[in-house]
Amino acid sequence: MYPERVLSGMRPTGSLHLGHYHGALKNWVRLQSEYECLFFVADWHALTTSYEDPSIIGRSTWDMVIDWLAAGVDPSRATLFIQSRVPEHAELHLLLSMITPLSWLERVPTYKDQIEKLSHKDLGTYGFLGYPLMQSADILIYRATFVPVGEDQIPHIEITREVARRYNHIYGREAGFEEKAEAAIRKMGPKRGKLYEELRTRYLQDGDEEALESARALLADTQNLSHGDRERLFGFLENKGKVILVEPQTLLTEASRLPGLDGQKMSKSYGNGIFLREEPDSVGRKIRSMPTDPARVRRTDPGTPEKCPVWQLHQVYSTDTTRTWVREGCTSAGIGCLDCKQPVIDAVLAEQQPMFERAQPYLDDPSLVRSIVADGCERARKLAQDTMRDVREAMGLGYQ
Repeated sequence: MYPERVLSGMRPTGSLHLGHYHGALKNWVRLQSEYECLFFVADWHALTTSYEDPSIIGRSTWDMVIDWLAAGVDPSRATLFIQSRVPEHAELHLLLSMITPLSWLERVPTYKDQIEKLSHKDLGTYGFLGYPLMQSADILIYRATFVPVGEDQIPHIEITREVARRYNHIYGREAGFEEKAEAAIRKMGPKRGKLYEELRTRYLQDGDEEALESARALLADTQNLSHGDRERLFGFLENKGKVILVEPQTLLTEASRLPGLDGQKMSKSYGNGIFLREEPDSVGRKIRSMPTDPARVRRTDPGTPEKCPVWQLHQVYSTDTTRTWVREGCTSAGIGCLDCKQPVIDAVLAEQQPMFERAQPYLDDPSLVRSIVADGCERARKLAQDTMRDVREAMGLGYQ
């Protein structure tokens, strides 16, 4: 079995805002202490919608990595790299395109949604149609066990699982697979080999899931098997072929509860965001100028917090005590809208302060960021090359 590994990425299409922090980066910081994590700059993905003006990609890439570091992503715990610096992504994407039915790509829900939302752009390209398959290649090339996604991205993980399953079905049944599996069992030794066969029989005949898990643990603990033999026996357990590409699982990420300055979802395209490293004076001005309950025309007019976008920010940033004070003050006109906004301003600035501190060394010496990414690209490429060696061999491309 492969180690539990998490993969996630972001497209470099502009500065990151606090919605990115609450929706993804806080989760990355937590995951890096629980799993082996790889986080990448998806610059090729950015080209699928920004191919006419790619200048934003170069401008955004390094700033985005600094934002990750500012948010608390630790390069000693996670691998940070740039997609295009690992060309094996493109090779696997190409090879997977040979077996992926066109209908699978056309049915991805976000495909038609994005075509409608970005109707001002010409997205009638293969790159845009094929970006879910490139996402699949991004995941499968690292044999990632888990991918943190929101509910809207689950279809992308499902197509990845289908592609991996189809690939393993077509190419995992190597010539003489059963004979090689039987030979591998003998290498385990009489006692372990007999136990493996008993557990396999219990699973295949009775559907005993505990027997399946016990057999997997047995294989993981058997030291004298080659990588290829181990993967054959994992596949043989379930009457499948050799496991070449791992089917990933979703790690469902809770949707960000952080609204934008207008009450809508915080988004670069809506222009309603507060950036991770925005200057305090600018943050204060933005929050003070937020719209409030339309009923509060005058300071003496009572309001309804649920009708005010600022109240949504209080749900994220304020304590129960502060929220009680806001509700009572708003509904009785005991406080004004600027009074209500100040605790939010204070809380946002307090959240951002450590981000500024973590970012400063990289702003002072940009070579530090380049070095982190270079090291990450090297580590990522080694993993990708290991996978591609197996992929090429399975597809008959490993000849000399």
